[in-house]
Amino acid sequence: MRDRTECDTEAEATPRAAVAVMLIAVGALITLTLWGRLGEHRSGFLVALDVVSGVLGWALSPVVLWRPVTGTLLLSVLAALSPVASPPATGGVLQVARRRDLRVAVPVAAAGVVAHAVQGLWQPNGGISYEWWLVLIVLGHGALVAGGALVRAQRALVASLRERARRAETEQGRRVAEARMLERTRIAREMHDVLAHRLSLLATYAGALEYRPDSPPEQLSRAAGVVRAGVHQALDELREVISLLREDDAADDGAPQPVLADVPRLVEESRDAGVQVALRDEVADPGGLPAAAGRTAYRVVQEALTNARKHAAGRPVRVVLEGRPGDGLVIEVRNPLPEPGAAAPITPGTGTGLVGLTERVQLAGGRLDHEATAGEFRLRASLPWPA
Repeated sequence: MRDRTECDTEAEATPRAAVAVMLIAVGALITLTLWGRLGEHRSGFLVALDVVSGVLGWALSPVVLWRPVTGTLLLSVLAALSPVASPPATGGVLQVARRRDLRVAVPVAAAGVVAHAVQGLWQPNGGISYEWWLVLIVLGHGALVAGGALVRAQRALVASLRERARRAETEQGRRVAEARMLERTRIAREMHDVLAHRLSLLATYAGALEYRPDSPPEQLSRAAGVVRAGVHQALDELREVISLLREDDAADDGAPQPVLADVPRLVEESRDAGVQVALRDEVADPGGLPAAAGRTAYRVVQEALTNARKHAAGRPVRVVLEGRPGDGLVIEVRNPLPEPGAAAPITPGTGTGLVGLTERVQLAGGRLDHEATAGEFRLRASLPWPA
């Protein structure tokens, strides 16, 4: 079945040059064999049989390239009639061993051995006994099967190595694409964490300028100054983020990164913007917290205050920091939910801030939970703090 289903593909894959080489090589071997047998004193019938077998064997030899099993079996039948057909028949055994597994090659080789055994019975070789003739035939066909199987195994190995190389290249491309996506996600998270807080403060002051144009000139001037300074600070922070993300290692950038000790300053900025923030700091030795965990803690408080200003403007916020080495760090931020019918946020969010923050906390080995219950929004983050 396999010999039939693959014949068209093999015929297309076999170049014409291979067919020409096959015809020339087989034709030369048949001619030499026939020439040697013409010198023997034999009947005209046997000579005619050799000639016919040689011509048919030469004509059938290309079939071995397209239908190895069928072609070899036909040539084996001719080899049983005349030694002149032995060269293409043995060549066919080699082709079968190269293209088919041993379950097919061994029976085909056995058929070749039987054919040559029949040949030796009625056209014996005068220079060797029949027993030694059979031994040589069996060894020869065994060598053909072994050689073809070796070539087939080598081709399979080369194909396997090429496939592995192709898969490795594909896998490398996938890893590069994933790395690019992770880097883009990292950039987006940094942009959100740094700029969302700053821009929400600016929106608060700008809203005051818009809705209280009758404020004293001193307050308007102070608010405008805060907006201008905030814009410059936002631009500076944007440049720091971009320069940080261009480096493979954040520690090599040299730019100062926020830590847990900077949370009071963050709270003061929110208070200056008119947010009622109560901070309870019960952290023992804040400087002993690892830098990565400290930065994550800072971003948690920053995102919580930003969300409170956006979605619960004018509502008080309570921030609690607790922790010590060996016990971990706990951050809890609470604020009352906005009253029904409250105005929409001045700076609507994208809805991805808490998603990115959860990912950041998980990457730091911690856990982030948030829920709206009992009339308030609660955010709780737990971060590891080695002893």
